Amino acid sequence: MESPDIRGGDGSDFATLETAEKIILRWDSTTSEEAKENLIFQSDREEVDRYLQAVDEVQRLVSSVSISDFDSRHEVKARSTIQIAMARLEDELRNILLSQTSTFEPDSLLLDSSASSFATRADLEDTETAPPDDGEGEEQEEMNLVLPDGSESNSGSDPGSSRLSSRRSSCKSTSSIREIDLVSSEAVSDLRSIVRRMIGAGYSRECLQVYGNVRKSAMETIFKQLGIVKLGIGDVQRLDWDVVEVKIRRWIRAAKACVRVVFASEKRLCEQIFDGGEVEETCFMEIVKSSALQLLTFPEAISISRRSPEKLFKILDLHDALADLLPDMEEIFNSESSETILVQATEIQSRLAEAARGTLVEFENAIFREPSVVPVPGGTIHPLTRYVMNYLNLIADYKQTLVELVMSKPCAGLKCTNDPVKPDMDISQLEGCSPLALHCIWTMVMLQFNLEGKSLHYRDEALSHIFIMNNVHYIVQKVKSSPELREIIGDFYLRRLTGIFRHAATKYQRATWVRVLNSLRDEGLHVSGSFSSGVSKSALRERFKAFNTMFEEVHRVQSTWSVPDAQLREELRISLSEHLIPAYRSFLGRFRGHIESGRHPENYLKYSVENLETAVLDFFEGYTTAPHLRRSQ
Repeated sequence: MESPDIRGGDGSDFATLETAEKIILRWDSTTSEEAKENLIFQSDREEVDRYLQAVDEVQRLVSSVSISDFDSRHEVKARSTIQIAMARLEDELRNILLSQTSTFEPDSLLLDSSASSFATRADLEDTETAPPDDGEGEEQEEMNLVLPDGSESNSGSDPGSSRLSSRRSSCKSTSSIREIDLVSSEAVSDLRSIVRRMIGAGYSRECLQVYGNVRKSAMETIFKQLGIVKLGIGDVQRLDWDVVEVKIRRWIRAAKACVRVVFASEKRLCEQIFDGGEVEETCFMEIVKSSALQLLTFPEAISISRRSPEKLFKILDLHDALADLLPDMEEIFNSESSETILVQATEIQSRLAEAARGTLVEFENAIFREPSVVPVPGGTIHPLTRYVMNYLNLIADYKQTLVELVMSKPCAGLKCTNDPVKPDMDISQLEGCSPLALHCIWTMVMLQFNLEGKSLHYRDEALSHIFIMNNVHYIVQKVKSSPELREIIGDFYLRRLTGIFRHAATKYQRATWVRVLNSLRDEGLHVSGSFSSGVSKSALRERFKAFNTMFEEVHRVQSTWSVPDAQLREELRISLSEHLIPAYRSFLGRFRGHIESGRHPENYLKYSVENLETAVLDFFEGYTTAPHLRRSQ
């Protein structure tokens, strides 16, 4: 399609108008089939320049004071020509935008070369690690606490252990905005040319409508490809938590891509095309506002959902993600018209913080209310203990965030509980501890209180002490194994816990072995007169018989008890041997001859010292059936 030169033959405005009108009308798709099938901006650049020059000339003539020299016929003709040109430019604007949008690949947004700025704890949680093996396989009573992964605990496994591999300190990214070209540089130049002429001719509304509709549609497509679907608050709250957890991980990754890449790039495109001013900001907000608010609907739903312990760490992930994004959002949404988006994002972050604080308190209360009463077999570590300590380890992972969020002390520290059976905590010796530290210590106080109650359900007093010893020792070891948690708890309370499990071990020994060792005492064995005058063989036989019976019963029972920690188990056996073996060796050495000289000595001298030393190795192994106790040959 060839067009005449723009300048009229005689150089007059009338001739120029006539020439420009011919160029414009040749591209009028309402009158030309050829114009319908072709696009100006897909023609050669000379044709594009010629058309734009024609539009400029007509617009100059319409705007010029010389229009007063026109007769009414020429004025109407000029304005009609401008309308035709604007309609054509509107189509060209739409077509350029659509052609550029179709070439965009949003999947690449999640494959940023600067991956560290996109990585979060949530991104890393997909890698599962096997729970540690404490040598226990017994079935445990089902607990009514929901674990952080959303499952119910009915075994001795470590809840939340899969998340321990995701441990990292929170950090703010720098230079995180990554603008990319949403359209080609040539297209930007053409779009600028069209937009400038449409706005100059008074067609800014039509221009913004076309531009906004196409780019808004492109934004919605990107959101779908990033997995951000339209869900209302009610829709989110009706989802199962395990589904929500997956969506949170995806949302964090997608949100960072949307803010730092998509929104930032969209803003830059508006800046390139509209050259600033109110029109630019209006256009940008028209494109991104609904998408931005849609993006924020999901964390808003989480922030006002029902609180339960398993939600804490995902709530903190969302809080940290928003905290990380807010500086970028402030840079992108930096105008008065976009203030509503920033306000909403800030309010949601604040609600997430409040939800985290409330969830932490709910966790503490859940420990107190955990109602399981059937004793775990063998006095081993209770699932509640595992759950709580893994939970506290995760809390330590989020220390940086929680230190900022947790500002008040637990009610226990302020003595504000009205429950007469609820434990209290004396914080007079914990001055200087942060509120977070006091909450963690209070959580362990609640756990210890609960465990003390559970220990009362053991019929054997000695086993109740083993239960307390095992569980408090486990608490101590979990604190020691986590530098972050140990730093929070502090050595004072750790020493107190160490004293508790050692005291329980001492109480166990007294409850079990005082009676056994009493059978090895000399009192009551002598015949009338001085002790040297003789020994009652019948009393001595009864004493050996009593010892054998008691030791056999203790061996039979306590070899089925469990002390999972190998070092603690060994320490307990050594302490037991230090009391039992010397006493038995001495008693046997003094009175063996009296029994051997009588009838059937094998019925009384059943065990040698070596037999007992071997038998002690069976204690606390958690055998299903007690092993055979060897006798002297």
